[in-house]
Amino acid sequence: MRETDKHILAEQDVGKLLWKLSIPSTIGMFVMSSYNAVDTIFVGRGVGTLGIAGVALVFPVQTLVLAIGQLFGMGGASVISMAIGAGDLSKVNKTFGNVVISAAVLSVMLSILGQIFIDPFLKVLGATDAVYPYAREYLRISLFGTAIRCFGILSNNLIRSEGHAKISMVIMILSAVLNVILDALFIFVFHMGVRGAAIATLISQCSTGIYALIFFSSGKSLLRLQKIDLRPNFKIIKEIASIGMASLGRNLSSSALIIIMNNIFAGLSFDLGIAIYGVINRVIFLSLTPINGLAQSVQPIVGFNYGAKQYSKIDEVVKMAYFSALSITTTFFGLMMIFPTEIISLFSNDPALLAEGVPAFRKIILVFPIVGMQVIGGAYFQAIGKAMKAFVLTMSRQALVLIPLILILPRFLGVDGVFWSFPIADLVSAVITFIFVRNSLIKLRKNYIERYEDLP
Repeated sequence: MRETDKHILAEQDVGKLLWKLSIPSTIGMFVMSSYNAVDTIFVGRGVGTLGIAGVALVFPVQTLVLAIGQLFGMGGASVISMAIGAGDLSKVNKTFGNVVISAAVLSVMLSILGQIFIDPFLKVLGATDAVYPYAREYLRISLFGTAIRCFGILSNNLIRSEGHAKISMVIMILSAVLNVILDALFIFVFHMGVRGAAIATLISQCSTGIYALIFFSSGKSLLRLQKIDLRPNFKIIKEIASIGMASLGRNLSSSALIIIMNNIFAGLSFDLGIAIYGVINRVIFLSLTPINGLAQSVQPIVGFNYGAKQYSKIDEVVKMAYFSALSITTTFFGLMMIFPTEIISLFSNDPALLAEGVPAFRKIILVFPIVGMQVIGGAYFQAIGKAMKAFVLTMSRQALVLIPLILILPRFLGVDGVFWSFPIADLVSAVITFIFVRNSLIKLRKNYIERYEDLP
């Protein structure tokens, strides 16, 4: 019997396994996702609307760090899950080493270049004279933690890839709780403004990397620092990068989206739009956390069973994830539609922000119940190593549909054109995802039938 046959991912009841992994993943990711929401709430209460706009303006940079972490974290997680399913522990350790070294090089480069070109970068991001000082102060400090934040992101992906969702949850909860405590201390006690929020986030993110290092050194993981192979293997790096490209594309297009929106709002003399979308984006980000938790749990299960050629289990877990996602997004949709004023007022009581933000919020989330379909579909294709399909699905919403709409519709509808672009893009991408996933599952079913018909 192979060592991996006793692994948690070898659980026969994939429905039970999905919930075993998704519940702690969702809790951990929800708490971890609170980083930006907590920063925004504390800055809104302690600094004001311009402070919110400053933090929101530099969100693309944080997304870029997330992009690097998930490029290698999600790509490496898929390769590792399939290697565990196939019983190839040598590849597991080689992949671990190449994920770490590749991410370290890119994140350090980003940190250095960001500090050197911080002022031109802020102009590209759409900083106006009023928002600029807040954005610069927050970004300058945030860039110092790029490498350690990147390591924390990819580590959580790798930890979940081998089924240790509870460990990942604990790491994220401890870090997020520390962030809340430090935010309150630095902003309201020491009156450090957005600088305090940035320092609090930096310290908390560093703690995530430290917790991950301790776990990888503990002997409880197949990924062990004592056995890590840091020698570059370009074949493995290519495999990791090709699968993780979908995550990179999603995060880069998110950054591009925010930059474009900031510049459009500036061109329309609507600085308030930066703060409005900053708040709405964080609410939606938090609302999608359970879906991302499901997707993160689907990935190792599908990857393991794909490596083990257990195709019927893949079909079962994807369908279960789809129905679960639909139930979750419909629930959040109802809450956001009924209580938009109460939700936005958690961040700020600015009357102008509430007056403009509530109708914008309702437009953006108009087809929110079907958004989960694309998230699950993208994770599915990453898990089975279909890099191009995962990339196309990821890019279909933002790069191929949403960004062009945002550039076109405001010419006819003004500011409202920006907000109406979101439900149109969500609907188109959901249809594309449904077709891709349905066709792929049909093909897997045929492979499953043919495999067992050929047995003696």
